[in-house]
Amino acid sequence: MTSTTKKRIAIALGSLVVLLALALGIFLLKRQELLQYALRQVKAKVEAKYPVTLALGPARFVDLNTVQIDGVSLVPTARPDTLLQARRINASISLKSLFARRPVFSGLQIDSARLTAHKTATADNYSFLFKKQKTTVKRDTTQGANYGLMVNQLLETVFDNIPGEADFRSFLVTYRSPEHTATITMPRFAIEDGDLQGQLTADIDSVVNRFGLQGHVEPGDYSLTANVYGLDGRPVVMPYVQRRYGARVQFDTVRVSLTGKDLNNDELTVKGTAWARNFVVHHPKLADHDVRFPRAGIDYVATLGKAYAALEKGTKVTLNQMEVFPQLSVRKLPRNKRVIGESNGVKSRDEMLAGLQVKALIESGETPANDFFNALPEGMFSTLEGMQGEGTLTYRLSADLDMNKLDSLKFNSSLKGKNFRITRFGREDLSKLNTPFWYTAYNDKGDSIKTFQVGPPNPKFVPFNQVAPTLKYAILTAEDPRFFTHKGFMEKAFVKSIIQNIKEKRFARGGSTLSMQLVKNVFLTRQKTVTRKIEEALIVWLIENTHISTKERMMEVYLNIIEWGPKIYGVKEAAQFYFDKQPANLSLSESLYLASIIPRPKYYKNGFNQYGEMMSSARYFHRLIAQLMARKGYISQADYEGLGYHLNFNGPARKYIVRAVRDTVRTVSPADSAQFEPLNLIDLLGGGQDEGVNTNVPETTEPPAPPKQ
Repeated sequence: MTSTTKKRIAIALGSLVVLLALALGIFLLKRQELLQYALRQVKAKVEAKYPVTLALGPARFVDLNTVQIDGVSLVPTARPDTLLQARRINASISLKSLFARRPVFSGLQIDSARLTAHKTATADNYSFLFKKQKTTVKRDTTQGANYGLMVNQLLETVFDNIPGEADFRSFLVTYRSPEHTATITMPRFAIEDGDLQGQLTADIDSVVNRFGLQGHVEPGDYSLTANVYGLDGRPVVMPYVQRRYGARVQFDTVRVSLTGKDLNNDELTVKGTAWARNFVVHHPKLADHDVRFPRAGIDYVATLGKAYAALEKGTKVTLNQMEVFPQLSVRKLPRNKRVIGESNGVKSRDEMLAGLQVKALIESGETPANDFFNALPEGMFSTLEGMQGEGTLTYRLSADLDMNKLDSLKFNSSLKGKNFRITRFGREDLSKLNTPFWYTAYNDKGDSIKTFQVGPPNPKFVPFNQVAPTLKYAILTAEDPRFFTHKGFMEKAFVKSIIQNIKEKRFARGGSTLSMQLVKNVFLTRQKTVTRKIEEALIVWLIENTHISTKERMMEVYLNIIEWGPKIYGVKEAAQFYFDKQPANLSLSESLYLASIIPRPKYYKNGFNQYGEMMSSARYFHRLIAQLMARKGYISQADYEGLGYHLNFNGPARKYIVRAVRDTVRTVSPADSAQFEPLNLIDLLGGGQDEGVNTNVPETTEPPAPPKQ
């Protein structure tokens, strides 16, 4: 090759290099120019969608297609208070899309981001994100808020703003309001191809949790799966529930999913699942200890609409191996007017608070007995823990409650067995009712009062056939008219107790049968909690439906353990304390008196004035119960018509009841026989401070045959 040729080649190569360098320079200048254009487009798009100012710091390419932005902030225009800021953002950009002026960013990496939300009594710096788009369609709000539209708006806001790929590093979220404070620290949280992974430390209302998060999200399909689990071997504690309701709710692991949503005619339907491991609930009104669900989950189909929310058919709850199929709806009723008076022909009206209408239908599948017992939450049925059986059990509950019409409450709860029998008792041997056993009496505070044996070895024990028939009949009439025919429950009485408890917002009325009172006293604590009441009902069902004990034996134990006054337990102590008699020798009036004080034994002297004369309230009880006893054939009509109101207190109780001697010369004043206002019949028959007793007016229908003597 000649030198001339070499020179020509060198010149050509040099020219090519210069051209390439020039082209590269033009490309880089154009790329930077297009980048600035793309960022202006992003800024315009965000500011057009939301009332904010988006500030972007210097931006440059750090390699062929990676962009770095030094500094980003988002400030609401209505309130100059920075909502979001980040020290640096890196993102990949498709060069093809960039030159086509339709930039596509991916691989978002955000360093040292801060999301700071504030709320005062009058304003905040974040609610604009959830404002509904302006629409010409007028929505009907007269029936209350539309929860379907609200939740749909929330879901769309969240899912529409989830990036396909992102890597948050040192991300801090803070929230402050008059009611709540929250600080969430994420050292790193990543989204890659829809996969979620990160660790968080959350301090919400002074409840601190460290937990991990794993899952997958498909924003376009409104699909999400997430696993939340505690770190360092510690559970995750729900903060808001603890502060709002005074309850502690915690779990080791929770898996939740949303498989999709459907908005139709302003009604939203969502489907998904939620599962928990070691889910624990503690609330003093629920139980005096933790209630734990080792493994529980729900496959849900939920509908939300105008003042309405429901779990629909297709929802399934799983407790270990037991499956339950609930249908539940809650509707907020509209406000309405009620007439409260009339003056000069003009009716005055009062605004009535909106109430709730709740409907429920809960059915279990036919469940093997051991699966049923294993499904019972730990701590909720401590007496039955370890119980085993054969056959199957099926549970069903239906309820219909209108808070504006409480008296129309409908409620039914039933447990049915098929070839069911108990093969092993749990912590408590329920069959101990049939043999002598030791019984400890407690007061309402849980302090033990006395311990004694229930059975022939105790000289104070009285067999069933050695108790005066009039006392047994009086107790049955006042406390449980159908004791010898029902299976442990009286549905009407229970429904009435629910109504009264809801009205008074407390355990004001028990609605208990003798069976329930017996179980409460023999096997359970005095705690007035929801779980204790449920456990009581299940034990009663087991005793009554597996024939663990006869009705006669149950009433015999009942008569020998119930409280009849201050530290007076059992019918023998009661007969001697008040009348210095044996239980077999009690008269009709004495029997009626003893029956009257069972619901409120601490107030045994309240029915008498200082001279030991029966007041009008006690007379009313005497006459009513005796009339019902005569109608049922427990006593003769002559016994009823000859009933007197004088009682001879010849036992130690006399000095507490008869506190003065009447002057025989003195004229009797009407006030002497009625010092107090007559008690309400419900109070007489069981209302008041002692929960767990039947407070129903005895039924007037024909009774079963009198019990054996």
